[in-house]
Amino acid sequence: MRKLFHKMQEGKSVSFIYFLVLAYTILALVWWGILLFRQSEHIANFEKQNLSLRVDSLAQPIEHQLEMQRIEKEAQFRSFMYFGEGSIFLLVILLGALFVYRAVWKHMKLTRQQQNFMMAVTHELKSPIAAAKLNLETIRKHRLDETKQLRLIDNTIRETNRLDQMCNNILLAAQLETHRYRLFKEQVDLSALLEVWVKELQDRITTHTVKAIILPHVWFTCDKFMLQMVLSNLVENAVKYAPKETVITVKLYEKDHQLKLQVADEGPGVPQEERAKIFLKFYRIGNENTRKAKGSGLGLFLTQKIVEQHGGAIVVKENIPAGACFEITWPEYSIQTA
Repeated sequence: MRKLFHKMQEGKSVSFIYFLVLAYTILALVWWGILLFRQSEHIANFEKQNLSLRVDSLAQPIEHQLEMQRIEKEAQFRSFMYFGEGSIFLLVILLGALFVYRAVWKHMKLTRQQQNFMMAVTHELKSPIAAAKLNLETIRKHRLDETKQLRLIDNTIRETNRLDQMCNNILLAAQLETHRYRLFKEQVDLSALLEVWVKELQDRITTHTVKAIILPHVWFTCDKFMLQMVLSNLVENAVKYAPKETVITVKLYEKDHQLKLQVADEGPGVPQEERAKIFLKFYRIGNENTRKAKGSGLGLFLTQKIVEQHGGAIVVKENIPAGACFEITWPEYSIQTA
């Protein structure tokens, strides 16, 4: 909490200094404009006085009037020029200030998200490492029967798989952002694959019921590994937030000539103002110091990237009567039914 408070104070200080410098620049520009207008008036007055010495208004009224009109036009032109240049300069300053402020704010926001990510990853890494270490030390120090040893070994393997998945997610996120990852697409029976993947998830997840409603015989061109990661990320995300013993529904269906894949839970749902943010890299709802749900903030970011590379789009909406529903939509041209 203390670090978060310091970061908030630092952000406020930067904003205050930024707006102070911007206000000083604008005031300096306005003062410069006022000085130029005054100088223009002095020039016009000086030329009028000089005109009265050079041309007699009574003896040469027409010439005097023409010269007076010329002086006034030049004064008006100078005022117009000063006003135009000052306005353009002010507009450039404001546009530049806007872009700089957005860039700085975006950088600060990304920095906070990266710090949250590092905190989350640290917690996520320490948990399986501590569990695996405890299991191995228990096996080494105690003479356990074969059943208990196998249970501890299975738990250790599960924890190392968590570590492996997290490392893969971090590596994949870097590859997707730099466009270095190339999908290996092939024509597959998506319905059959989803049935298998849902069964594997149900075997691994003991706290929730994973129910499948799958449209049969749907063939789809995709990267099987990537699409399995999408399903796993969405289901595991639902497990984090939905109450235990509730149902997580995986549904594949066709609507309006489009293929849709939904993962719905019975949790608290996603607030309307957070729905566009949850797909950002490192973004997680709430405070990292008080958040109960585990995670690195990469799962939904990777999910969206993978879905987009498969020509689809993902949104989150309310699940009826309660919960969140993540819906993936693919256009008709990428669907083949058998």
